[in-house]
Amino acid sequence: MESPFSNIIRRYQSTFHPVVKTDPGEKLLALDLSVHNNALTAETLATTAGFSKWIDRQLEQQQCRYAIGGYAEKRKLYDAHPEFAGNKPGDERRNIHLGIDIWGPAGTPVYAFMGGMVHSFAYNQADGDYGATLILLHQLDGLPFYSLYGHMSLKDIQTLAAGQYIIFGQEIAHFGTPSENGNWPPHLHFQIMLDMELKEGDYPGVCRESEKEKYLANCPDPDLILQLIST
Repeated sequence: MESPFSNIIRRYQSTFHPVVKTDPGEKLLALDLSVHNNALTAETLATTAGFSKWIDRQLEQQQCRYAIGGYAEKRKLYDAHPEFAGNKPGDERRNIHLGIDIWGPAGTPVYAFMGGMVHSFAYNQADGDYGATLILLHQLDGLPFYSLYGHMSLKDIQTLAAGQYIIFGQEIAHFGTPSENGNWPPHLHFQIMLDMELKEGDYPGVCRESEKEKYLANCPDPDLILQLIST
């Protein structure tokens, strides 16, 4: 049985503006970054440059401009980052991805899929974090919800103000470079939250496996909005 949020979103899907513009019929690479992908080695993930080259190679081999995927995916790529460790040695690490990633060139424009308001923004600059981050507040049929845009260009958040209105189709951000996006290969992390839990400028994009059910309930599948994986 679908949630009330899913039912509402499906009614409006045909009205959403693309978050990242693609050409009609454009092929997108479904990128597997899960623990089951043995081709993604620890050596590849050891440096941002190595990881970036690996992604670029997958895109080139498949002749794709963008790679996409990751919702609810258990990933090993967080193992090297202290950002995803527990507070004490032996604590459970965070490794379940809560959004969808779109991997592509730095500078790729990002658009508002519908109108909304700037809830908050921040520069989460720790290694492995979001880097420049924007969170918008939306409402459909009386239901409020939030969209998060992580790993953006730093310049995109430097002129924002909380409460600022965003219009449908507005260019709101760009894929950031590793130096400003938390030291990742260029991509967009797009995530939906039903409850911000009083957080501002940040919300976990990765959770512990023991907390998976709780977080996925609050962070529905972003492809309900993106409509890139199911089409």
